[in-house]
Amino acid sequence: MKLTGKVAAVTGAASGIGLACARAMAEEGALVVLIDRDGAKAEGLAKGIPGASALAVDLMDPASVEGMMPAILASHGRLDIFHANAGAYVGGEVWAGDTAQWDRMLNLNINAAFRSVHAVLPHMIERGSGDIIMTSSIAGVVPVVWEPIYTASKFAVQAFVHTIRRQLAPKGLRVGAVLPGPVVTALLDDWPKAKMEEALANGSLMQPEEVAEAVIFMLSRRKGVVVRDLVILPNTVDL
Repeated sequence: MKLTGKVAAVTGAASGIGLACARAMAEEGALVVLIDRDGAKAEGLAKGIPGASALAVDLMDPASVEGMMPAILASHGRLDIFHANAGAYVGGEVWAGDTAQWDRMLNLNINAAFRSVHAVLPHMIERGSGDIIMTSSIAGVVPVVWEPIYTASKFAVQAFVHTIRRQLAPKGLRVGAVLPGPVVTALLDDWPKAKMEEALANGSLMQPEEVAEAVIFMLSRRKGVVVRDLVILPNTVDL
């Protein structure tokens, strides 16, 4: 029970990596707040996780994000772990891309993610402790040719993690990114069917639970140690 007594909040927690991480944190003793735009779905899932609760937040709405931390404090009194996980994916040739989809993804993966971290910092800084984890991607360190806009968004996440980590370390906070390769989640729904079938057949896709195991490893290091970047890949991926 590595996280006993801690309060954690995970965005995008109603599916995929977010849900797997919320469950893993709860299994390690944390009281977890499942944050998602779909509050009803998050609430239903929270009922199946011991000690969990749900909070409806639209990360694309600044006012909704501003209300996130007060709601967590009202229900739990503090926050020890914040996992900025919510994100979107767009792949394909850049000349055929839908720029409206680009805008939405960039706003969610960059602006909304950064804003959500900003919202929890005053409380964590005042307490002088806390862990911030961001879900990045292998695309944040290795430019992936078939997903240029997504890759650009994750490079931005990496730059954010590396800079704020150095700002916040003197204040007692740890900041790190988990960088998974391809994971079986709804984000890959727009993959071509043939590409998905090939990836499943050759073992080049991971399950969300494997990412959750990596996040627990990051959170359970001794207080003076931070895992800044943790890249996890299927062993068959040639990157």
